[in-house]
Amino acid sequence: MQLTTHTTPSGFRLPSIHAAHAFFTEQPNPTTQSVFNDNWIRLILSYARHRRLFVIRVEDAEVAGGDWDEILRNERINRRVLPSYLTSLISAMVSRNLAYYEPPKQTRSVILLWRLPEEWADVLHSWGTATGQLNTILTLYEITDPPVPSPLSGIPLSLLRRAITILTRSGRAQLIGVADGEGVRLLTGGK
Repeated sequence: MQLTTHTTPSGFRLPSIHAAHAFFTEQPNPTTQSVFNDNWIRLILSYARHRRLFVIRVEDAEVAGGDWDEILRNERINRRVLPSYLTSLISAMVSRNLAYYEPPKQTRSVILLWRLPEEWADVLHSWGTATGQLNTILTLYEITDPPVPSPLSGIPLSLLRRAITILTRSGRAQLIGVADGEGVRLLTGGK
């Protein structure tokens, strides 16, 4: 079978390596495995960005019909990523600071960093500026679930907190306790 790109139903273009049988299994040759890891990590992060997915779990390799089926399975060549392989890929992403375990102290679920926390901090501050939210106290819920969808819609709270911490350190935000939890005031301060 010729290796060709393929466009998924969601409109994501899979690279030609996704049509290679060997791509779906761990390789005994460390050099080959390193190349495959690089390709898988790039694929997972770009797909996550395309679909706005923030979490991948080892279980996603076990259950058909999930959010990750388009890349973790290739029905055209009858291949899928096994949970043990996905565990290895997740570990590689964490070691490269491209994901972090959430909840902590387990190794089966991660938050994917298809944008680094520093980038999310800039997105948050830009959103606050564009929507006139500077110097206004916002709950974290108002940021993650705004009435009008935004680039921050659905962002996990742990990732949002990391972005807020970065803004706080640079003088562009202030974390505030509010009646129903935490809030943030975005400030005009510079980087």
